[in-house]
Amino acid sequence: MDENRAAGSIEEVEGAATDAIGWAVSDTTLRSDGEAGKAGGKIQNYGSGLNAAVRDAEAMKSAGLLVAS
Repeated sequence: MDENRAAGSIEEVEGAATDAIGWAVSDTTLRSDGEAGKAGGKIQNYGSGLNAAVRDAEAMKSAGLLVAS
């Protein structure tokens, strides 16, 4: 797991915790901040996964295992 994916997971967990606290105390600001944190963490995770997939494809191409047209 690279550092971007780890940071995204941490941000997603923090967002979920903030959202849960917002629900518990009926604070719409905390809830929206939590939802934003969860979404930001997911985007960072997906972006990191995409980077890894591209990096792997480039390595396979340079090794002659992948033929791209």
